[in-house]
Amino acid sequence: MSVARTARAAWRLARAVLHGVHGLLVVLLRFPALDVRGRQQRVQWWSAKMLRLLGMALQVQGTFRPGAKLIVANHVSWIDILAVHAVCPEARFVSKADVQRWPLVGRLVAAGGTLYIERERRRDALRVVHQMAEALQAGDTVAVFPEGTTGDGATLLPFHANLLQAAIATGLPVQPVALRYADSLHAFSPAAQWLDDTTLAGTLWKLARADGLVAHVHVVTAEGTRHADRRALAEHVRTLIAERLAV
Repeated sequence: MSVARTARAAWRLARAVLHGVHGLLVVLLRFPALDVRGRQQRVQWWSAKMLRLLGMALQVQGTFRPGAKLIVANHVSWIDILAVHAVCPEARFVSKADVQRWPLVGRLVAAGGTLYIERERRRDALRVVHQMAEALQAGDTVAVFPEGTTGDGATLLPFHANLLQAAIATGLPVQPVALRYADSLHAFSPAAQWLDDTTLAGTLWKLARADGLVAHVHVVTAEGTRHADRRALAEHVRTLIAERLAV
């Protein structure tokens, strides 16, 4: 890596860290005085700016359905949450419970109304499905990554159907979202991948040093869920997302 490229990456990373600290201060000092809409506006601004500071452009196709819905997306990295929140700040993500313990990030994620699941406990999915259903019935938008873990961005892992039951039980629509990160050399950028034992710091450095990163957010038309079979619905949504990734 050239000296200039290293310096650029370090500058991007330093600005991103400062923006993270700024976000934490907003959560601690401003959020208590803001209404729901005000908080969502802050989430959207903060997420979009973080992508820019990391050198990433944002391209969006399609529009999110207004009102309560279950967003179902493929999972590449922690930046998936930023990409979705930059377009749909009202989304409440279902996340693995250990994210709560991450320095700085844990507090920021919690501020977005995140629902947590203990993936190691099989029965915990039922509890989370009930929480999701309550949130959907209250008019919230909930977002899940049914692969259950991150992939390489190009190939989808099997979709777990359990969490989709929340949309079926409430009769609310599912909105598929295909997430893809490209750079100047790759249709599916390795810089955006978060695989195996890669640390949060490691992914930040890869993103900061990448050239021409673009986050593609393809919002697919919402699908009805009344009387749907959850496994069939999960496979159908997976197919819709795979078709968008192949374009």
